[in-house]
Amino acid sequence: MAAPDPHQAADPLAVKRHPTLFRAIRKRRNPRLRRTDITVTDDAAVKRAVKAASLGNAMEWFDFGIYSYLAVTIGQVFFPSGNETTQLLSSFATFAVAFLVRPLGGMFFGPMGDKVGRKKVLALTMILMAVGTFAIGLIPSHATIGVWAAVLLIFFRMLQGFSTGGEYGGASTFIAEYAPDKRRGFFGSFLEFGTLAGYVGAAGLVTALYALLNDAQMEAWGWRIPFLVAGPLGLVGLYLRLRLDETPAFQKLEGGTAHASEAADGVEATAKGDLAKIFRQYWPTLILCICLVGAYNITDYMLLSYMPTYLSDELGYSETHGLLILLAVMVFLMLIISQVGKLSDRFGRKPLLMAGMLGFLFLSLPAFLLIRVDGILPITIGMLMLGLSLVCMLGTMSAALPALFPTNVRYGSLSVGYNLSASIFGGTTPLVITALISWTGSNLMPAYYAMAAALVGLIAVACMKETAQQPLIGSPPSVETDEEAAELVQAQAPEPKF
Repeated sequence: MAAPDPHQAADPLAVKRHPTLFRAIRKRRNPRLRRTDITVTDDAAVKRAVKAASLGNAMEWFDFGIYSYLAVTIGQVFFPSGNETTQLLSSFATFAVAFLVRPLGGMFFGPMGDKVGRKKVLALTMILMAVGTFAIGLIPSHATIGVWAAVLLIFFRMLQGFSTGGEYGGASTFIAEYAPDKRRGFFGSFLEFGTLAGYVGAAGLVTALYALLNDAQMEAWGWRIPFLVAGPLGLVGLYLRLRLDETPAFQKLEGGTAHASEAADGVEATAKGDLAKIFRQYWPTLILCICLVGAYNITDYMLLSYMPTYLSDELGYSETHGLLILLAVMVFLMLIISQVGKLSDRFGRKPLLMAGMLGFLFLSLPAFLLIRVDGILPITIGMLMLGLSLVCMLGTMSAALPALFPTNVRYGSLSVGYNLSASIFGGTTPLVITALISWTGSNLMPAYYAMAAALVGLIAVACMKETAQQPLIGSPPSVETDEEAAELVQAQAPEPKF
């Protein structure tokens, strides 16, 4: 608990009698910034960091996207049975398996990133993700090796999930710690631009394969192509990440190349990435993070992963039809997401997140009613309604979440909170919705599920603090120019007395 303010703790008369003493106490507790405390960002380095982090995120979601878009075919290859619903549920259950191990990956890689640095861990997660995805493309079918096909699929899905546990927390931390305070939302939005790019790449490749190959060819070998593409992509991402320097915030934390002066008392002196410490000291913020991520993940996976399966299996459209519409919607979201990031820098994270949650709460049911109408136009309008609500969260969340935690436990705390929530709510979304539709017979269940998630999200957003244009907790201010740094120092200088 923070010590009380000296003016509140002391007798006002004592403060009046000893102004110099109490002024000294106030200065010691709130030291003025020195020029050396302030990080002046290198624009080229920021852009390199954003590019490398975003490419890794794009690869992660390319991997998850191809699995969900090929769910029907994968079910036929690895889980042969007479019942199509059973095949689909088995395929989505394997999709969810990767999320069960994500918290373990977060607990392993997150604290490691707080100890040895963000860069090394992000390179390691990239290697593991590429290996896991590439290996899935090489697994023989059930017809060739029987039940071992499903066992190998589950193993490599778990490897994917384990590596992903360190990916989002590290990538969002990396960009947040590189970006200047006033543009963190803009630069952070490119992480989710990578998410959409990964989905677009996956949807585009799978759509092309469905268009060029017949069902027999897709089941025999066509489904393997997207998984095998992940190998070269992983090497490119690894090369970009290894060329990066460690983040300025972590360097100051570790006392590396950039040293904090004595006045920067807000900067922690060590990086101990201790899981027990995270759960003991930051559990209220962890719960807030889990609620925010849960609402965001359910709506994200419902639209970007599950929707093509919903259109084909529940409404009877062809796989190509559903993927093409989703592809168009995602390209539109990619065009506007950086502008959403800018808006969050200008107006704050909370208003944008509120807009997204309210959109899902009030527009989900009308959107799904439109999607059920036969015709490209109503389906597109319905998906755009959901997409515009989602982009308010996509463009803001990657700047809002890292700002919840201090620098010395940021990677670990965010990895744990994000992946616990993604495991419980995100990865299970296709499975839960498919099961709910099967049990209730209503194909409006996705709308009701999204509305319930948005309600939880609204409460979480109301409870969070606004962090736009403010330094990250435990880090000194970060600005774009020397002039801004000088202005910050000048603003804290005492006014001359005459």
